Amino acid sequence: MIKMPGLVDPHVHMREPGATHKEDWDSGTQAALAGGFTVLLAMPNTSPPVTDESSFTLAGSAAKAKARIDFGQFLGAGPDNAQVVSRLAPRAAGLKMYLDQTYGALRLDDMTLWREHFIRWPGTVPIAAHAEGRTLAAVLLMSALYDRPVHICHVSRREEILLIRSAKERGLKVTCEVTPHHMFLTEEDIPNDSPGMGEVRPRLAKKVDNDALWDNLDVIDCFASDHAPHTVTEKMSSEPPPGFPGLETSLYLFLAAVADRRLSLDDILLRMVTNPKRIFNLPEQENTWIEIDPEHTWRVRGENTHTRCGWTPFEGWRVRGRLRRVILRGKTAFQDGEVISKPGSGQNIRISGTKY
Repeated sequence: MIKMPGLVDPHVHMREPGATHKEDWDSGTQAALAGGFTVLLAMPNTSPPVTDESSFTLAGSAAKAKARIDFGQFLGAGPDNAQVVSRLAPRAAGLKMYLDQTYGALRLDDMTLWREHFIRWPGTVPIAAHAEGRTLAAVLLMSALYDRPVHICHVSRREEILLIRSAKERGLKVTCEVTPHHMFLTEEDIPNDSPGMGEVRPRLAKKVDNDALWDNLDVIDCFASDHAPHTVTEKMSSEPPPGFPGLETSLYLFLAAVADRRLSLDDILLRMVTNPKRIFNLPEQENTWIEIDPEHTWRVRGENTHTRCGWTPFEGWRVRGRLRRVILRGKTAFQDGEVISKPGSGQNIRISGTKY
């Protein structure tokens, strides 16, 4: 058996409030436990989006009542809320800026709006940015101008990972994450008969981009699922929303890569525990760990997942490793496929007095 600390996912969409038919804090944290995660950080593009005190409280109340693992909530950068979110910063996982194509109403096209957020947001945790191509270059410049750490979400293309490498070499305060679907899938994996099932943002890229992510593994700070569940009906519609579920497959895909000698267990530990905790200034979870049977092989089936959406882009893939047990603060939270922890047993990582 392999014993590791509980995993951290810094990029998850819980869909609550506003779209609980896809996922909520209960089903989503059950999926997280099944994937070995004991902390997740939730994105703000809900309905309503988490952009002020009232929406922040609404999302936090749902998490407090239902979450089975520990959690943090991102705030969303809007066109006129820089002052408001900066006041809420000590209670938030971070600030999310949507600067490129995305699902929802939080996209910021005007760079003067970015400026206000970079000036006001405190530097204790990074600004997390959805930025692609030239927008990525612009946000790196903004980070340099205002001396603010920036975390680039779901990097997917060769030009982007090489630009981040150059920025790091020049001392910019930049970190980045990559998703399993951008590391293991390409545009060639989009089903011809149901292309909506392959819709995701950033879009699946070419093999040359996929290869570049693996070739520049040392530049990648975090593996993040970008768990973004939608129902099969929605994905098969004429206007399919972008996003894949990912909490229950991430660890096993990377363990399969370890078996193939593309990764090491230390690579997983660094990018799914150590770096996310450092980058987002997360407290240690005492008496918390996961146990994995590394030799077990199995096929991924959406019908066997805990996520409410009930499907996966990795249907039928053979993966390695099986989660046997999750211990959260000394108590068994998951064992042999069964979720044991109760709704509301998770704790907010930003609340003073949280017992870790």
